[in-house]
Amino acid sequence: MSAQLKEVFKTILFVALLGLMLFSLRHYVFTPVIVKGDSMDPTLHDGERVIALKNTQINRFDIITFEAPDDVGKNYIKRVIGLPGDVVEYREDTLYINGKAYDEPYLAAFRAKLTDGFPLTADFTMTDFGVEQIPKGKLLVLGDNRRISKDSRMIGLIDQSVVLGDVKFIFWPLEDFGIIPKQHSE
Repeated sequence: MSAQLKEVFKTILFVALLGLMLFSLRHYVFTPVIVKGDSMDPTLHDGERVIALKNTQINRFDIITFEAPDDVGKNYIKRVIGLPGDVVEYREDTLYINGKAYDEPYLAAFRAKLTDGFPLTADFTMTDFGVEQIPKGKLLVLGDNRRISKDSRMIGLIDQSVVLGDVKFIFWPLEDFGIIPKQHSE
């Protein structure tokens, strides 16, 4: 085999391996997602491109993307509020999980702008979902823009099996480039 043919073969092999590696990363490690709509304002904005990590542990207050249970072929991006076994309720615009009140700093900007006397998040309890606590394999998700978000209050609790990834990073537009800050700690 000539040196030139060897070099062509090496180049083809390199490109094929690179392609396989990129395909594997995209299929098993992360997925790019485009934010559509305003339901996650002010945290994420319509048109932003984000990276969701696959096969990660989903924690309370993580932002996830998942298959829409009510619209085949569409995905939603929402914040995880309730995990299996939790009892979640909203009273007087305050989140309670297992009887403990939680601050939601990611909602502060919207709450500060409210002037109509209505809460950002309407009251609800687990009985609104037909359960006493979140069942195994389910999650309660809410959008940050609570007044317009189509979330668990409309679509019900979601199956953990439809979660596509944990949204961690904004890569477009460049002025928003970076890791999505963890806005809550338990």
